[in-house]
Amino acid sequence: MICNGNPTIGLLPLYLALYDKVAPDLRSEFNGFMGDIVAGLEAHGIAVGMTAPICCVADEVAAAVRQFEADGIDAIVTLHLAYSPSLEAVDALCGTSLPIVMLDTTMDAAYGLDVSPDRLMVNHGIHGVMDLACMLRRREKPFEIVAGHYSDPAVLERAADTVRASADRELTLPGTTAHAAAAAPAEGPLRKNRVLRIGDAFAGMGDFAVEPDLLRERFGIEVEQVGLEALDAAVEAVDEAALAAELAADTERFDCELDEVVHRQSIRVGLGLRHLLDVGGYHGFSVNFQAFDRTDRAADSMPFLEISKAMARGIGYAGEGDVLTAALVGALAREFEAVTFTEIFCPDWTGNSLFLSHMGEISPSVAGDRPRISTKPAFDGKSAATAVLTCAVKPGPAVYVNLAPGPNDSFSLIIAPVEVLAENGDLDPAMRDTVRAWVRPTCKVSEFLEAYCQAGGTHHSALVLGGCADAVVAFGRRLGVAVCVIG
Repeated sequence: MICNGNPTIGLLPLYLALYDKVAPDLRSEFNGFMGDIVAGLEAHGIAVGMTAPICCVADEVAAAVRQFEADGIDAIVTLHLAYSPSLEAVDALCGTSLPIVMLDTTMDAAYGLDVSPDRLMVNHGIHGVMDLACMLRRREKPFEIVAGHYSDPAVLERAADTVRASADRELTLPGTTAHAAAAAPAEGPLRKNRVLRIGDAFAGMGDFAVEPDLLRERFGIEVEQVGLEALDAAVEAVDEAALAAELAADTERFDCELDEVVHRQSIRVGLGLRHLLDVGGYHGFSVNFQAFDRTDRAADSMPFLEISKAMARGIGYAGEGDVLTAALVGALAREFEAVTFTEIFCPDWTGNSLFLSHMGEISPSVAGDRPRISTKPAFDGKSAATAVLTCAVKPGPAVYVNLAPGPNDSFSLIIAPVEVLAENGDLDPAMRDTVRAWVRPTCKVSEFLEAYCQAGGTHHSALVLGGCADAVVAFGRRLGVAVCVIG
């Protein structure tokens, strides 16, 4: 359907089905955003032959791709409205011969210190972009990516040029040449690393999913999984004296701004988790918040507070069942002073920075001020409210680190020197209740995101404070993996 050099695309908007349950009115907020994208692409000579209905699950994506093929469109442009798990889309996208162009943009151009946390839900598609880009690379499916805010005419102009080039030729994807995985070193920073997973991994998240046998053979990581019943038993055995001592310690170390009943129950569940980790001798762990789906049990709430404390003790952690990144965070924490699990949530295109966050996990080792503990309601309403620790991350140099699975069972360590920005007086007061940091890469945010996705970076990572990029590079060499430095 290319006419006078102007191809026709199918726009594929991607979304998370869970959000239709917890915020059923949210998806309607994207209608104007999608309309702006269509109008912007058409203004640059790209005909949008079809905008698929918002797709959440694999059957919806597959149906959209089939319709694109039937309509004879020339390329697919993906648009992440929010996080969308890669496994819902990757099979259909890898199964088509149509070129794939990922448009990495958001509703808002600015996501700086003064932003309200309410804007997060309509601006965090970025980690879905990472998840899907990683899986396309692992499957060796060619794709292109254009990052930036769509209000900048240069962004959609570049997207249009990329679509035209993609529709005219067979794409090649840098870095996906088939090769055997490098042999693991006899002794490396992940060797003899025992990692616990509580509950199943988040369904559909593909980028961090690696078979336990490969983790064992490649890195010496031993993965064990338990259900929430194991945590229930440990919580029921918590000693009241130990609970009282932990409560007193929290009051001494942190600003406790929450109801004591919530605080005590959070400590109880946390001490149960600590017992599991201590008895098992685990070096890392991952917890899927979805496992906490009832209030009528001993482990009735997500143990965010203890997760944060565990990271400060040098035990690795990553969310949603990600044992790969949990092992990485633990290994880094045992070699560097201040390390935390994190995730890029929202780009601040205007301020050239990236907002890092997660549901409620941050190591107090990275705090630049006195951490506080407050109450966090359950995300999906199925579990009890819980305590969460938040703090301002110490400003200054840091390193963003990701262990990325690649094609043919390969791995690479992606390293990006960044600057953690000071919060100063511009912070929206409501942000005090969130896990947060703003970091600035050494290059433009758009350039960083494109390079990161082409390198196959996953959406779960580690942040290491300090100007230690060279030391992290050496860490990667000891892992026996390819090392990619961005910036």
